[in-house]
Amino acid sequence: MENVVIVDYGMGNLLSVQRAFEYCGAKVKITSSPAQIEQAQYLVLPGVGAFADGMRELERKGLVKAIKTFAKTGRPFLGICLGMQMMLETGEEFGIYDGLALIPGTVVMIPKNGPEGTPHKIPHIGWNGLLPASDNKGWNSTILNGILPGESVYFVHSFSAVPVNPQNDLADCLYNGLRLCAVVQSGNVYGCQFHPEKSSSVGLRIVKNFLKIQPLKE
Repeated sequence: MENVVIVDYGMGNLLSVQRAFEYCGAKVKITSSPAQIEQAQYLVLPGVGAFADGMRELERKGLVKAIKTFAKTGRPFLGICLGMQMMLETGEEFGIYDGLALIPGTVVMIPKNGPEGTPHKIPHIGWNGLLPASDNKGWNSTILNGILPGESVYFVHSFSAVPVNPQNDLADCLYNGLRLCAVVQSGNVYGCQFHPEKSSSVGLRIVKNFLKIQPLKE
């Protein structure tokens, strides 16, 4: 049905992402071809690992320009986990590195203690509920359409996105009293810090919502 292109740069759980999209009715292509990336109807950038390594592999495979070109088209674009983090301007994992700069902001290490000084485990692993971000005006017509506050998704991360503009923060989660950014949005560019493909029925609803997003006018 939909022409979904998943970017292959050697650092994503491509098979599980592919299966989730196919389960939701999409026709999926996994590729590292810049031309196929630019021509996609829907683009997905998955990823696991370190920010610097991810950007290095995108650069090495010559994919950065194609991804940035696609993001300007207004067609739907979803980053998952590391893929979301690389959508921001910079990452501070093992140094300071440039990202794709699709959304103003940086990616910083999750503090080792909560606001009360209570320590917690890093990375943040497991199920956690989604909450509207403090500046959020609602989830209608977004990939979170129909998702209720508190519904849980699956996280695995040690670093957290901090958007410059609060309007780019669509949803958060609470971890030991810390508000961590869980979903970012800028137009039709979306990023999920969690793994929708590992988040059971809630994750599949988010995938289906993404596939219903219509292109914005170029």
